[in-house]
Amino acid sequence: MTDQATPIALEDTKPARRAGRPSRHLTGWLLASPLVVVLAVFLVLPIAMIVMVSFWGATEWSIYPAFQFDNYAFLFGSDVTYRVFFNTVKYALITWAFTLLIGFTVAYFLAFHVRSLGWQVGLFLVCTIPFWTSNIIRMISWIPFLGREGLANSALLSWGVIDKPLEWLLFSDFSVILAFVHLYTLFMVVPIFNTMMRIDRSLLEAANDAGATGRQTLWHVIVPLTKPGIMIGTIFVVTLVMGDFITVRFMSGSQKANVGRLISNDISLLQYPSASATAVVLLITVLIVISVLLRFVDIRKEL
Repeated sequence: MTDQATPIALEDTKPARRAGRPSRHLTGWLLASPLVVVLAVFLVLPIAMIVMVSFWGATEWSIYPAFQFDNYAFLFGSDVTYRVFFNTVKYALITWAFTLLIGFTVAYFLAFHVRSLGWQVGLFLVCTIPFWTSNIIRMISWIPFLGREGLANSALLSWGVIDKPLEWLLFSDFSVILAFVHLYTLFMVVPIFNTMMRIDRSLLEAANDAGATGRQTLWHVIVPLTKPGIMIGTIFVVTLVMGDFITVRFMSGSQKANVGRLISNDISLLQYPSASATAVVLLITVLIVISVLLRFVDIRKEL
């Protein structure tokens, strides 16, 4: 009788113990509530205000609340918009291609050819040295190097490679993309290197024992396993390039434009509704790009 009564008594005490405690679901919401408040105030609310202002009207000297689609109609009815968005996508794609090539190569060298952990950390820190200064300083440092009388043209002229200075080195698409690659390559190196370091080295040994060449191992083993890092780096680089405007302004000599420049110009002219409409379209475009990229990888497993 005693053996049978004991479990019953224990079962009866369990609801009493849990009655004084909040449920796990409620506890989770209470713990997350500070972050929810911060995100709501500093992320959701500003975006909601931008969307709201994008439907307002504006004249040369005033802005008035309204609900109209004039800003979007003007935006999609202008050929300038399509050219600017084309330039933005062009810069993003070309920058992504170069940063992926450089980032994958650097990460592969650090992960598989540098055996010492100390050397890996040291060389990785070398890659971060440019980030010890501001983006603007690193970007402007290219101007005396690429200018008509800069170091690059002077060296090429002295070596007899060219007869006259190259005009396209500065204030062109070349200089814009070069600055983008310089600024954002590390955002591709870090996630790819992190993913490569988590690859089980026994898989590489198995591929080698199976007779796979180095190229086959790279393409069929390392690249598929590095896909999450590539996608995360792609999200970083593409979103940063598409939202950038100061790089295009300085490195193109205000001769080129992207969506960020378009928004900046509208703000300087106090055309906030037009700038908000352009920002909303850019935000939707970036979200579509991110959603497509996330279909190739489950980013939650990498965080």
